[in-house]
Amino acid sequence: MGIVLFKEHYFGFLASLILSTVAEALQVTGGNVTVALGETCVLPCKLTGTTETLSQISWQRVTRGEPQRENFLTIAPKTGLTPVNGYDRRFTFIGNMRDGDGSLQLSGVNLMDEGVYICIFTLFPSGNHKTEIPLNLFVPPVLSLEDHRPALGSEEVALVTCTAAGSKPPAEVKWLTGTLTGKVRTTNSSTEHPNGTTTTVSSLFGVPTSEINQHLVHCVITSAALMKKESLPFTIQVYWTVRDDLWNILVFKGESVQFTCNTSDANIRKISWTKVGRTKGRLFFFHSISENLTFSNWTSHRLIIDRNLPPKLNIFNAEHDDAGLYTCTVTGAAGEVTFQWNLTVSEKPEEISPSWILQYILAPVIGLLLCAVAPAVCLCRKRRQTRTESGEGL
Repeated sequence: MGIVLFKEHYFGFLASLILSTVAEALQVTGGNVTVALGETCVLPCKLTGTTETLSQISWQRVTRGEPQRENFLTIAPKTGLTPVNGYDRRFTFIGNMRDGDGSLQLSGVNLMDEGVYICIFTLFPSGNHKTEIPLNLFVPPVLSLEDHRPALGSEEVALVTCTAAGSKPPAEVKWLTGTLTGKVRTTNSSTEHPNGTTTTVSSLFGVPTSEINQHLVHCVITSAALMKKESLPFTIQVYWTVRDDLWNILVFKGESVQFTCNTSDANIRKISWTKVGRTKGRLFFFHSISENLTFSNWTSHRLIIDRNLPPKLNIFNAEHDDAGLYTCTVTGAAGEVTFQWNLTVSEKPEEISPSWILQYILAPVIGLLLCAVAPAVCLCRKRRQTRTESGEGL
């Protein structure tokens, strides 16, 4: 009896030792996988260190799109690849069961694919052996610059905004301001989206003066999803206040009128005048101060353009043909400013002659006087007649 028990314990110990040795030699290896959005990746899974019979390879996943662990593929020697719960054709089995290779290829990777994939080898007699393969996505940011078109002023405003949208992992956005350091400041904010991406926004603030106008700055974006650091150049442009004024001007035929572009910038580079009328179409005048060039199709001797600052347009002895929309555009160091006038030329009212005065003013007055005097005369005569008749009776 003791010998039998000894043999059972001995063989049990021996079997346990053999299985332990096999388990120590057997390995299932995978690895961490990182892929860019829309690209193709390989989910590696390799079995080594065993001569046991491989009966099946199974794949499970826990992803952003499938948060509950699920079986989605099995591979067997006789049946080959068998999808579970529907077939996602983006998965391709690229391994070989004879070599203990259970690797999959996934094409067109999207954000819902991100998560953990579990590769399971089923062996006889030792059972299941598995490894986990984390899949991480890189999503490059969409980069953009927004010019806030700051108007010349004395208060701090947003000059430009740099955005790195939909990045994974989050992008870092910074500004290189060069000689403007200390004269401008930055603000940064980030928004995380439900799909796991992040939008990072950085704005540059400053006082829009001629001192910062035309200065070059750079928005620098750094992200693991980008092949290299990106730098977006931007030239700060300070604009004059945009004018939407339209003046309606009425003059009589034969009178003179003057239009003046009241600008505050002494560094004017270009001046242009245009006129759109009913009879002569579009007229234009263009003058480049820096190049000393002038182009014009205006020929009227009654119209004179003064190129001295501020620019002026004079119309002498106005005619009906002069009516129309006049536009002055001045380009300077601070940008462009536009002024508009809508000119109407009307006939003068006719002068009133003395005869008209007598006819239309004195005649009614005389008539009123007659109407007042006539009853008085009649009343006096009547009273005299009454007195005379009374005297005769006495």
